[in-house]
Amino acid sequence: QVQLVESGGGLVQAGGSLRLSCVASYSTSSIRAMGWFRQAPGKQRELVAVITTGGSTNYADSVKGRFTVSSENAKNTVYLQMNSLKPEDTAVYYCYLAANRNYWGQGTQVTVSS
Repeated sequence: QVQLVESGGGLVQAGGSLRLSCVASYSTSSIRAMGWFRQAPGKQRELVAVITTGGSTNYADSVKGRFTVSSENAKNTVYLQMNSLKPEDTAVYYCYLAANRNYWGQGTQVTVSS
């Protein structure tokens, strides 16, 4: 059974920073990419940032220049460094793993106060 365990969410003031972490229990050789999606109340889940095992990254336009996704492939771990946070970044953030199919974590709440 695949498990994605997220940590690092919380409450922060606008302009602050948070770092999310996600550890996956999965066969390292089968992983193609890991990353983060988010879902705000009343909105659809959207891509935040994804990184492939080869190191290629893809970011939502709204977070470019503020968020950085990184990974430790040997540890099946992905990180999301979030700087200059804005109230519109408030959402549940979900860890994502792409292998033979897509897998999702349970989500961690990020709340940015103005």
